[in-house]
Amino acid sequence: MSELLLLKKEDCKSCYKCIRECALKSIRFAENRAQIVENECVYCGHCYVVCPQSAKEIRSDTARAKALIASGRPVVVSLAPSFIADFPVSGLAEMRRALTALGFAEVEETARGARIVKSEYERMIASGEHRLIISSCCHSVNLLIQKRYPRALQYLARVDSPMVAHAKSIKARMPGAAVVFIGPCVSKKDEAERCGQVDCVLTFDELTDWLQEAGVPLGESGALDGTEARSRFFPTPGGIIKSMDQQADFTYIPIDGLRRCMDALEEIERGGMENCFVEMNACEGSCIGGPVMHRYHREPITCKTRVDHYGGRSGADFSDRPADDLKKTFSYLGTGEVMPGEAAIEEVLHKLGKFRPEDELNCGTCGYPTCREKAIAVCQGKADLTMCLPFLKAKAESFSGAILDNTPNAILAMDTKLIIQQANEAAARLFGMGSARELVGLPIDTILGPVEYLQAIGGERSGGATRHYLADYDKFVEETIAFDPEYNLVISIIKDITEETRREKRLDEERRRTAELADRVIEKQMRVAQEIASLLGETTAETKIALTRLKDTIDPGEEG
Repeated sequence: MSELLLLKKEDCKSCYKCIRECALKSIRFAENRAQIVENECVYCGHCYVVCPQSAKEIRSDTARAKALIASGRPVVVSLAPSFIADFPVSGLAEMRRALTALGFAEVEETARGARIVKSEYERMIASGEHRLIISSCCHSVNLLIQKRYPRALQYLARVDSPMVAHAKSIKARMPGAAVVFIGPCVSKKDEAERCGQVDCVLTFDELTDWLQEAGVPLGESGALDGTEARSRFFPTPGGIIKSMDQQADFTYIPIDGLRRCMDALEEIERGGMENCFVEMNACEGSCIGGPVMHRYHREPITCKTRVDHYGGRSGADFSDRPADDLKKTFSYLGTGEVMPGEAAIEEVLHKLGKFRPEDELNCGTCGYPTCREKAIAVCQGKADLTMCLPFLKAKAESFSGAILDNTPNAILAMDTKLIIQQANEAAARLFGMGSARELVGLPIDTILGPVEYLQAIGGERSGGATRHYLADYDKFVEETIAFDPEYNLVISIIKDITEETRREKRLDEERRRTAELADRVIEKQMRVAQEIASLLGETTAETKIALTRLKDTIDPGEEG
């Protein structure tokens, strides 16, 4: 069986809304996206409706319907009675004209199958053999009972749904025909694959797209054709009951919405009910609140009114008779879920930082109503730790806090009014405060001049670091200022370079003194050299004179 609800991976933003909205929690979060758990899903389609990114899509079977028509077999449409609420037509005749233009051989209302089914319900009640009956028209409810409520399975009416009953009637009357059901429901696609009587299921959305593609118009008047049949009430809340001939000794109870159905089934499993017929529909508003109704949750009054008027008040109905066999068997399907042990649940809770009952916020942000249910989902591989917002927030704050507290640089975060919103302990030490909390809420001009911060907000300042001397604190600092327009935050990172600056000044002073000393030494050496040179010059002259005189004495004959 192929998937009915598909995920467009690139559109899933990990918002967990589908998990929050899924009554059965049959959605797994893995690989940073939501994934349908097929063996737990009942195909109510609610996740498709609520997804804010339209990341869910319903499998299209239009190509299959076209192939049936192309095969040459007569293809008959079984049209769900909610069509009158979804399309602005006068009745079946207009829909027949449009659908035969697409190539269908005939179009009938599924309400004819509803007439057959409600007659069977009436027979079951009249027989006195059943003290409690749950309607079997909604396939999502049937799956819900089969997968989650085995003790209530005995009360589920062993009767085909109107779709299947109608398909059997069509094929009995038109041997060789194929049947395509068209309606507002996702789960009917699954039901068709399980029952084998319906050859293809299209949603109203698929039909609308096909009509537009083929250029086939529908009527726009919206005026009804005046025909009446009370089995057309089926798609409205309590519509099955409204179409039935009721017995005084039986209580008839309509319930719609998956969560309310679950509450009712838990009550049924506890026992104690007598002579009740319970009409259950997974969708709030019954079928006219289905996941592929164009007017879903937008025109509930108009939808209900059109169905009521099309059903009429005369009590007239179709005259279809049942096929030979309407009996349906329902087996327990289960979900395959394994409940983890207490130790495993506690281990996950501890990883989430939840060691005491008061640590369990049960905020529901992750999609699960309680932290304990979230921990169970983690153990079952349906969720991961990162889905807990308080856990992630605490982890992020711890991480960012560790960075802020351990960095040697002072960090200030201000709003656009230059009021300090956050500071670290290094900033408190730099400005002589007892703790960082003393800085929060102060205007920046109480400790620093505001001009450069205003320039950063106005885009007049580049992102480079600048050096300042803070006279009030006798500190030399290097400051980097950044403005984040997305969060309207001015961030200042201030590095205390006092010791470095003073060390540089001491080195500069040492260099200056060394240079002066070198100048004095050089000057002195030059004087000594000059004196030596001078003395050497005098001595040389005297020696020359003495030697000349000695030579003249020894050899008076030579001239000097």
